[in-house]
Amino acid sequence: PHIRGDLANPQTLRLAQAFGAPLLLNSAPRAGTLREYTTGHDIPVLLYEAGEALRFDEMAIRTGVRGLLNVMRALDMLPVRDATRLPEPVIARGSSWVRAPASGVLRVQVALGEQVRKGEVLGVIGDPFGGAETPVLAGAHGLVVGSTALPLVYEGDALFHVARFDAPETAAGVARNIVAARRALKRGRRSQPRVV
Repeated sequence: PHIRGDLANPQTLRLAQAFGAPLLLNSAPRAGTLREYTTGHDIPVLLYEAGEALRFDEMAIRTGVRGLLNVMRALDMLPVRDATRLPEPVIARGSSWVRAPASGVLRVQVALGEQVRKGEVLGVIGDPFGGAETPVLAGAHGLVVGSTALPLVYEGDALFHVARFDAPETAAGVARNIVAARRALKRGRRSQPRVV
């Protein structure tokens, strides 16, 4: 799970840090979007990205609810209380999608949240008859924050979303933050009802 926002805005950065996600993606808003409008009017906007499309992910939901409550406390909308301490979030300088260099059947070789290095093989695309195989390579040091769940891909399809860092050590730190955040959330949920 991560927060996407225009972190050049100090108010957006403050709220993003308060949210408590292990990773913050600095992202200027795209033209014609709600984020562009709000940024132009100095209204901070956080975009929470987590989980898989069309699926409920209990950990992603709990992280989102806890983050929303943390932001409301930072805005003095709720009283401050002792909260579970989460690791300091790490800021990614950007992100990009690695696209399919060929059509075929994708065999993924990395997991979400995994650190990758530039040039590392993320997956292999093969033809259905076991002939030619084309590796899918990471274009930068980073952390896999999204991937397709579909095995059949076409040339140009977005396959892996990689948060970019200047140094591979930063991605390793984020990976540790994600593990620590999951542990903290699991400890904090023992007394809470299950999300269904």
